[in-house]
Amino acid sequence: RGTPIEAILLTDADLDHTLGLLLLRERSALTVYAPAAVQQALSQGLALPQLLAHYCSIEWREPARELVPLLTASGRPSGLLFQAIPLAGRPPRYMAEVSSPSVHSCFRFGYYLRDERTGGRLLFLPGLAYPEEHLRPYLQACDALLLDGTFWSEHELQEQGLAQETASSMGHLPISGPEGSLIWLASLPIPYRIYVHINNTNPILAEESPQHAAVRAAGVTVGWDGLEFRL
Repeated sequence: RGTPIEAILLTDADLDHTLGLLLLRERSALTVYAPAAVQQALSQGLALPQLLAHYCSIEWREPARELVPLLTASGRPSGLLFQAIPLAGRPPRYMAEVSSPSVHSCFRFGYYLRDERTGGRLLFLPGLAYPEEHLRPYLQACDALLLDGTFWSEHELQEQGLAQETASSMGHLPISGPEGSLIWLASLPIPYRIYVHINNTNPILAEESPQHAAVRAAGVTVGWDGLEFRL
C-alpha cells in the first residue's frame, strides 16, 4: 500500500510482464501505460482489468510513439521523457483461445526514456526477436541498454528436455552464436549494457560458468535484482 510507484509501463501482455499488477492491487489506484493491443489482450484473454477493478481503480493510458513527458499519476511531469517503440512479436499464448486480434496489432514494445535534468538516456528492450533496423538510432543515442537475455542458446529448452520451442520461435534473440545478441551488443559504444529478463535455464546466471565469463569479457553485465546505475 505504501509503494511510491507513480505509474507502470507495460511492454507486452505476457504473463511474466503483467501479473505483477495483481500484487499491486492493494493500492487505492493504479496508473498503467499500455499500448492498445496490450490492453486488448489483457482484457479479452485474461479479464485482468475487470479483475483489478474489484480491488482498486485503474487508469489506462496509451503511451505515445514519439518522445513526450512521462506524467505522474496526478498528471504532473515526472522529469522524464519517454516513447513506446513497436517491436516484432506474437500475441501472448493465451490469446489463441479468444477471437483473433487485428493483424495490424503490435503486441510487443520497448521504451526509450530521457531524463530532462541530466540528459541521461535509457533504452529498455526486455523482449527482442532480432535486431530491428529502426532501433539503430536509439542504440546510437542511449547511455544504458537493458536487453532481452532470456536464453543463452537457440535450443536451450530442447537441450534441457523442458520444451520443444526454440528461442526464436518464442520471440527471443539468443545471446550466443553468430547471429546472437552478444556479438553486436559487444560492439555498441554504450556505457551500460545489461541483460535482463533472464530465464532460469540460462547458464549466465551461474557466476562460475563459462557463459557468464563470456558475457563479462564482452563488457556486458548480467542483470540482478537490486542493480543500480546512474545516468
